[in-house]
Amino acid sequence: MMSLRRISSLMRSQKKAAQRWHHTSLTNDLIENMDKKVTWDRFYTENNRKGNFKNFEWFFGFDSVKEYILPLVQTTCNTNSPLHVLDIGCGTSAMGPCIYTHSQSAVNVTCADISPVAVRLMQEHVGSTLPQPRNPSSTVVFREMDCTELEGYFGPRSLALIVDKGTTDALVRSKMGQAKAGQILKQCLKVLRPSGSLLQFSDEDPDARLLWLEMESQDSEVAVDVGLWEVGELRGVTYFCYHISPSVNQH
Repeated sequence: MMSLRRISSLMRSQKKAAQRWHHTSLTNDLIENMDKKVTWDRFYTENNRKGNFKNFEWFFGFDSVKEYILPLVQTTCNTNSPLHVLDIGCGTSAMGPCIYTHSQSAVNVTCADISPVAVRLMQEHVGSTLPQPRNPSSTVVFREMDCTELEGYFGPRSLALIVDKGTTDALVRSKMGQAKAGQILKQCLKVLRPSGSLLQFSDEDPDARLLWLEMESQDSEVAVDVGLWEVGELRGVTYFCYHISPSVNQH
């Protein structure tokens, strides 16, 4: 018969093997199915399995890119009403709440994700932790939303700023997600106001992303202008900010 020590050792080994398999299984699921709601429900459930909530940031946090976001909010400010800002594929990132907190201009921030798990976690988290905004007229909400159908949630030309931090990247790199990524771009262009901006934060090389943006926007009813900034390098990866806006020459 095996000793208790040997049995205990085997049980520990099996537990570690199960944890490795589980991690590998979830990673493979993300790689294969980043366009599916069930994948993200599983991801955010597992990330919060121990009940200790922590914002999960793809690529980087708000501090790394606030210099690209806050000036746009300020320069497009309309003193008559708050600007509407949308964070698509927000997950459990602090990006949207940070825009709400730090903007001097009044903003109505909508943090949208296809995963109801992520939305619920953020709603529960900010209820007790969110600081007061710099502008008392600002608001922030979290909504379960399919961002390929933005017209069902927002009126035409109603949004001042849309932030996409890694959402398009996740879709274009999944087997079935490229068409969805193109649809989201077209939907963003329909709901952006003429002076509005879509910011895509990405690690994709400009040669590839600029070509993709040109091809996808050709079928849009809205002509676009595209700008590019290099955000910088993090952990050996270079990140970029693609600034897409309705063309000033459109009629």
